[in-house]
Amino acid sequence: MASPRTAGAPVARQRMSQADRRVVAGTMIGTTIEWYDFFIFAQAAGVVFASLYFKPLDTDSPGLAQLVSWATIGVSFFFRPLGAVIAGRLGDRVGRKAMLVFTLVMMGASTALIGLLPTYAQIGVWAPILLMVLRILQGFSAGGEWGGAALMAVEHAPRDKRGFWGAYPQIGVPVGMIIATLVLFLLRLSMSEEQFLEWGWRVPFLLSVVLIVVGYFIRAAVSESPVFKEMVERKRESATPLKQLLRTNKKQVLLAAVIFIGNNAAGYLVIAFLSSYAQKTLKMDASPVLLATLLASFGWLIFTLFGGALSDRIGRVRTFQLGYVLIFAWVIPMFLLVDTRNIWAYGVGIFVLTVGLGLSYGPMSAMYAEMFPASVRYSGIGIGYALGSILGGAFAPLIAEALLKDTGWSVSIGIYIMALCVISFIGVSLVKETKGVPLGAEDSDAVEAERVPSS
Repeated sequence: MASPRTAGAPVARQRMSQADRRVVAGTMIGTTIEWYDFFIFAQAAGVVFASLYFKPLDTDSPGLAQLVSWATIGVSFFFRPLGAVIAGRLGDRVGRKAMLVFTLVMMGASTALIGLLPTYAQIGVWAPILLMVLRILQGFSAGGEWGGAALMAVEHAPRDKRGFWGAYPQIGVPVGMIIATLVLFLLRLSMSEEQFLEWGWRVPFLLSVVLIVVGYFIRAAVSESPVFKEMVERKRESATPLKQLLRTNKKQVLLAAVIFIGNNAAGYLVIAFLSSYAQKTLKMDASPVLLATLLASFGWLIFTLFGGALSDRIGRVRTFQLGYVLIFAWVIPMFLLVDTRNIWAYGVGIFVLTVGLGLSYGPMSAMYAEMFPASVRYSGIGIGYALGSILGGAFAPLIAEALLKDTGWSVSIGIYIMALCVISFIGVSLVKETKGVPLGAEDSDAVEAERVPSS
């Protein structure tokens, strides 16, 4: 029999031990850095990159530079599956911990180098090319990052607390946004617009070095996943995890991708589009907008933890469904509030959206881990997550910008998000409830290759 710890049997622990806290901190730090990187990149794409790296494109086609600047956000997502495949293969063979350290360093280093990158005026066409290369490296490392973080949290967790523990890597999104927004807010307060555009925007990218150092030491102190240790002891690791995954768990990979797209697209509106839309289109002041985004980030953090904990009570599927219903119902009222140009209405609009975002994001680590057998789990959840990112958020800001340009009606963006939420709602409804499924290596065969609709 697999041990209670590894197979996920209930464990009577009411409080986290010091080792437990190291685990959840280690899983959260990488996703925090990933989303810190993404948020500052998205803000730069919305405010800076068009003029500094793509300005010549506006000569014959005004507005094209900004569209291409938004597109740089999405380019990296095409390399997330590659990162997920490579990190998943190695993570399923050599361990979760080693890949977490590797992806952390690669992700942070590429971000710091963006802060040192010369502009188009300085080195010509090489500037946008190198920007793209560094963005691709960010995407590659991010593709391998999330799966390992999610598994380290969930595979260490007691069975009845997997949702809550698994929410810790998820809150890296709002925590990263909080740190990035605070940095940008302080920079905006302390310098002029001209200074920010000239050199101030580079500071957040360079500060990522601090996060890398902190993250490295936290992760170095985390023990390897007990499930992976059991796999090694039983010699259950797959020689070709990807081949085995595609042979036996294709449906789970596709469902994992579909489940994520609605949340991912809606989340990227908060992270990337709405702040730029408020500042550049609605002409709202940058500092209050960033402050409202900061408060919404705290809401996202709270409701993500709540979503993970709620899924331990009512199940992963029901929690996801509730989250998607809330996003669907609120996204159009949100745009109507944002369009008033009132900062209080803007803040309320995006804060309420984070309720649905948290409920459809908090349970994800636990649900995805429970959908796959141990020998292909890293590969499965990483590839599913990466594909969902491509289908959902990769080009959400670009699509939102194009819809706004073509229709002149912000509600059209809301309709687009509603459609994706319907698709994800259907996807999660096709998953048999996973809560409590054994995770240990000996129990891998208990994870069904085909799942039927939840009752």
